Amino acid sequence: MSFLSTVLAPAKAVALIDVVVIAVYLIGITAFGIWIGYRRNTSSQQYFLANKSLGWFTVGAAVFTSNISTIHLVGLAAGGAKEGMVIGNFEWMACFTLMALALIFAPFYINSGVSTLPEFMERRYCPQARTFLAVIGLLGALLIHIGISLFAAAKVFQSFLGVPMEYTIVALSLFTVTYTALGGLKAVVMTENIQVCLLLGGATLVTVLGIMALPGAGVHDVATFKAAVAPGQLNMLQPIINSEGHLNGFSWLSVLLGYPILGIWYWCADQTHVQRVLGARSLKDGQNGALFAGFLKITPVFLMVLPGVIGYMLWQKHVIALPNITDANSPDFGTPDYNKMLPALINHLVPVGLKGLLAASMAAALMSCMAAALNSCATLVSLDIVKRLRPATPDSHVVMIGRFTTGVIMVLAMLWSTQGDQFGTIFEAINKIPMTFAPAVTTVFVLGVLWKRGTKQAAMTTLYAGSIIGVIYFVLDLPSVGKAILGGGRAHAGFGGLVTDPTQGLGIPFMLVGPLIAVLCVAIYIITSLLTPAMDPKEVAKVCWDHPLAFLKGRLAGASDPRIVTAILLAVVGVMYFLLK
Repeated sequence: MSFLSTVLAPAKAVALIDVVVIAVYLIGITAFGIWIGYRRNTSSQQYFLANKSLGWFTVGAAVFTSNISTIHLVGLAAGGAKEGMVIGNFEWMACFTLMALALIFAPFYINSGVSTLPEFMERRYCPQARTFLAVIGLLGALLIHIGISLFAAAKVFQSFLGVPMEYTIVALSLFTVTYTALGGLKAVVMTENIQVCLLLGGATLVTVLGIMALPGAGVHDVATFKAAVAPGQLNMLQPIINSEGHLNGFSWLSVLLGYPILGIWYWCADQTHVQRVLGARSLKDGQNGALFAGFLKITPVFLMVLPGVIGYMLWQKHVIALPNITDANSPDFGTPDYNKMLPALINHLVPVGLKGLLAASMAAALMSCMAAALNSCATLVSLDIVKRLRPATPDSHVVMIGRFTTGVIMVLAMLWSTQGDQFGTIFEAINKIPMTFAPAVTTVFVLGVLWKRGTKQAAMTTLYAGSIIGVIYFVLDLPSVGKAILGGGRAHAGFGGLVTDPTQGLGIPFMLVGPLIAVLCVAIYIITSLLTPAMDPKEVAKVCWDHPLAFLKGRLAGASDPRIVTAILLAVVGVMYFLLK
């Protein structure tokens, strides 16, 4: 059984009003995207970077919605029910990496005039580094951002609206690819401005209805609510060692050390998200747009994780029902299937008509994520492969190739999405898979802009060696591989892998594996840099800070100065952590 293949009980028939709401949304958002973005003779800069015309609000909203997919919505609610508010660290820690994007990376990305992050890698290191990052970007977008997200959405729609998976996959894919291919980046980001409102509105609706349901379950105040949930379920920070004496997978140490490894790659080095910043009309707009996305990332803890905690309490009070996990190979066999929490809440709380609105908000989450990934794939193929190999390619042909690439990637993602049932725990997989290459990419980007002595040989050695180490870890930690190595029936029920399993493995959570691989990558990078000739200091100075804190220098330009905005965001997140520690 898969992560989402048994989502909830059989769904009720779809109400006509719900179908109308969804249809109106899909047609309306597609028409708006084409109207706002399509130009018959558009240039490559207009198509891929919205002619560098995006303001800070548009950039921030687009960065935020390009991150939120259906897996995100379902996974955060499930995590809130099973683990508690600690899952919200994946949201709040993103604020810190978005600060890094705004202050450390964006100045070089925007001032250097690059269209893609692989192009920046070529300027800092060499053409081979550009190719490596382009391939990583394409694979990540196809396999994770689009394919698995599409599968998850189809399962959720099947759960609470009764829509067959195939219908959802085809319908959402056709609408999304239409406005993305025709309208380019401007269509993507402008539709995301609408979708961020719908997405947050839908999440707010579930949260409010969940709170309103508490009195009916005998919960009339905060004290009663705290008493009804599991111990520590409302705390963001968890101890290093859990109650069984093993390393806690989501302890404060795991989050503090592990998230930056994933987060810097995800927010600062992945074309899907950074492309919105590259389309900003000015450096200040790009920086403040990234920081605005950081403020938006505070909200999912209350609008997506908290509903899961509320759902847990309602389940404890027998207000809603959750089936148990029946997969004997799952480490949680026989326990409630929290992955079905969000559909359970929607089925119980949301009336007919509003359920269609919720479906539209989920469609918004998926379409934003897919459109962002599709547009980044088109940009990578057109500019980092075709234009690089054939510099004389006419601008109109580059745009045409981008549109064609969008369609091809969407077809491949649709085919890949049908294989979603092959995975056991998708939400964890989409975090574990990037751990194969994120430590190496993060090392090369961070040291590349903070240390002038870093060389192209060091970058390529780190990228290849770090990725090989990551792949070895990922393969060894596959339960099937671990069981084969242990032999026979020696592996216990729910065996988690040779690295992460606490009893028959090393007991190292995947969030701590990343920092360990990163330490090796840093050592490889520094040693190789010192053993190879230094690069041209004049060229390196264009894409690297003079010293690690140089981004803080200079006069402040009023209250909207990105450093002032960063300080405000830092203070807000600090207060939030203090209140929910």
